[in-house]
Amino acid sequence: MPGADDDFRPARWLRNHHVQSILASTAWRRGRLMRQSAPLLAAAREVLLDCGAGVRLQCFISTPTRSAAAPVVLLHGWEGCAESLYVLSLARQLFERQVEVVRLNLRDHGETHHLNRELFHSCRLPEVVGAIAELQRLLGGRPLQLVGFSLGGNFMLRVAAQASAAGLDLARVIAVSPVLEPLATLAALQRGMPGYERYFVRKWLRSLRKKQAAWPDTYDFAQLGRPRDLKLMTAELVRCYTDFPTLDHYLNGYAITGERLARLEVPSIILTSLDDPIIPASGLAQLARPPELSLTVTRYGGHCGFFDDLRGPTWLERRIVAMLLEGAGGLVAGGEEVAAQVRETG
Repeated sequence: MPGADDDFRPARWLRNHHVQSILASTAWRRGRLMRQSAPLLAAAREVLLDCGAGVRLQCFISTPTRSAAAPVVLLHGWEGCAESLYVLSLARQLFERQVEVVRLNLRDHGETHHLNRELFHSCRLPEVVGAIAELQRLLGGRPLQLVGFSLGGNFMLRVAAQASAAGLDLARVIAVSPVLEPLATLAALQRGMPGYERYFVRKWLRSLRKKQAAWPDTYDFAQLGRPRDLKLMTAELVRCYTDFPTLDHYLNGYAITGERLARLEVPSIILTSLDDPIIPASGLAQLARPPELSLTVTRYGGHCGFFDDLRGPTWLERRIVAMLLEGAGGLVAGGEEVAAQVRETG
């Protein structure tokens, strides 16, 4: 098990892992963040990506007046979207520093339920690989930097593991609190604080109702939400709408432990915390450790949190911006200077 990185030291009142996790997604900072993100959103253009096999995924590309670094593709977590606060917060900081930013939506996330008939599940990796390939083409073949959160981090690491076979040119991948062992994550959601399971069940049911409204002749989820149990709901959807023989086969299909990342050739980093209430840290010991994969594991931070201040950018955002702007030409002198600039302008 990797040790803790003591570089992240929040105040004592911010060390609770539930507080950190809840802060990442609650709407308490939406008003201020939307004002700060106005230039990013004004510059955004919607693009429907041809991902192969008739699949279309939606993204939003914000192009600055001049490009200072390799484009960055951001991918949200399960039942998040391109408008999620943690996505917008990082995106606007990068855009302010003249980085071209792409905010990608997974199938059936955001307002995209009408784009593809088949239902989203977490093993739909080929279409995400196809989306990254199409983005690379649209962005002039430049190397891409990928950042994913939670399930999005899991997807981005799997994309990186297939980069060579898919002909992708990736500069780096950053995965924040990525799903490691889906079975362990499902168990943590069910055994942990009850609010987490209720939160995801509520969001998932809302998404499934949108899917049914878009494809009324294909789906009827009227009975699905009665148990309000993530495991039972997932098992039923796997049985009815996938080719996986069992729930365990499906969950193992998107695990990144074991040898799944053994042949990783893209510089990749996992940023996660020992106190994550959703992603058990025990899964870190089960990861393959190819030379291109590094881990930053903090003692505190919760799930996608890492708040050391409630006003400016988080420790996580400062760290990511510094890494993404390394080697960006004359824009910055180095990672520490980037972090200082982010802290000052946040």
